[in-house]
Amino acid sequence: MSGTQEKDDKGDGETPAQAQAQSQPQTQKPKPKQPYGQYQIDLYTQALVTGKMPIVTTDPNKLEQAAKEAMSPQAFNYVSGGAGEQATMHANRLAFRQWKLIPRMLRPTMPRDLSVTLFGKTYGTPLLMAPIGVQAAYHADGEKGVATACAALGVPFLYSTASCTPLEDVASAADCSINPLAESERAASTSSITVAAAPRWFQLYWPLDDAITASLLSRARVAGCEVLVVTLDTFTMAWRPLDLDAGYLPFAQGEGNALGFSDPIFRQKFAEQHDGGAVEDNVVQASRFWLGEVFSGHAHRWEDLATLRRLWGDRPIVLKGVLSVQDAEMAAKHGMDGIIVSNHGGRQLDGAVPSLEMLPEIVDAVGDRLTVLFDSGIRTGADVLKALALGAKAVLVGRPVIYGLGVAGSEGAQHVLAGILADVDQSMGLAGVQKVAELNRTMLRRINYGGDVKSCL
Repeated sequence: MSGTQEKDDKGDGETPAQAQAQSQPQTQKPKPKQPYGQYQIDLYTQALVTGKMPIVTTDPNKLEQAAKEAMSPQAFNYVSGGAGEQATMHANRLAFRQWKLIPRMLRPTMPRDLSVTLFGKTYGTPLLMAPIGVQAAYHADGEKGVATACAALGVPFLYSTASCTPLEDVASAADCSINPLAESERAASTSSITVAAAPRWFQLYWPLDDAITASLLSRARVAGCEVLVVTLDTFTMAWRPLDLDAGYLPFAQGEGNALGFSDPIFRQKFAEQHDGGAVEDNVVQASRFWLGEVFSGHAHRWEDLATLRRLWGDRPIVLKGVLSVQDAEMAAKHGMDGIIVSNHGGRQLDGAVPSLEMLPEIVDAVGDRLTVLFDSGIRTGADVLKALALGAKAVLVGRPVIYGLGVAGSEGAQHVLAGILADVDQSMGLAGVQKVAELNRTMLRRINYGGDVKSCL
């Protein structure tokens, strides 16, 4: 991983401080972290020494098929499919294929630094795990499995409102995976806010009821979530033929509703409207009640963001689903801290513009006022470099990690995520880049031709 000591900015000789450090006993030096690219060598070594092949394919073009063979048809279609004829989902990939990297030679590339600073905090990589719901439908390890995989690699995990496991259980599993004492420390803590041992953010499908919203956000703060991500483009369900043809809507049967079903305010309000009944006594009715809150069909207004700010306090708020400069400007006007340029992976409005197409324009408009992140279509390390070079401060990856989960549970999710990080690390070096901050538009060329139509959908 990144994080080894670097030379001074000029790169010439030693500073007095470095000379003094070298005179100290070796035991006083911090142990350098392993580079992410080392995972590539680890896989070769594993194969040569033990004969063991990767638990999940490393080929991004074969990963989806491997997941299809491992998952149930309904679950696979739900995560892999897009809205309508899937034109926007395919366009997300085509947009990446139209940008090509221009590598530079004879430049320092080691030690590489993949770290980025977001909202005043430094993260070890520019990758975040996108908020994907209903993860237990893809593998029994579910959200706990993906969260622990992210924790092992230092990648922030975005907990989805549509999860199959309560937030507190996912947070505890992730913390304990890297610190066995975390559970006891959590229990002994008298603080109202727990510091997360593994970085996590909270994604909100915004309920209509402010009391329910307040309860969810309070739980997220206590669970150590550092950033609130508000998804704007899913207040209603899209037309998704693969799910419609199979009659598959997991939320209608209670799957993916764990955050709501475990919430005390939601349970109280459900009981008040159903003769004191508990959620467990009528899961179908409780599911309808929950869906009426988070997928009501009624979009909130820009003015309503003041309520979120009041409830969330001074922690960062990021709006996910921004595709226009006008909306990016509105986000800045209403005091948001960041936006995620995203079309929900092509799962909502089919025919919408690919996210990457809008990224440079939005960065130019508000990049000096908002932290601009990117989502939709990331499949490879080269994709990550392209989005960063176009101005994104970090990127969210989703489907590939879930495919790894579907094939081999938490271990498969971690393998895919580690592979993407290794690809980013190695590709940076091959492009002549030592730090993420060095990526910029001069390293890209837009190629306007009709080739490379479909890849890694």
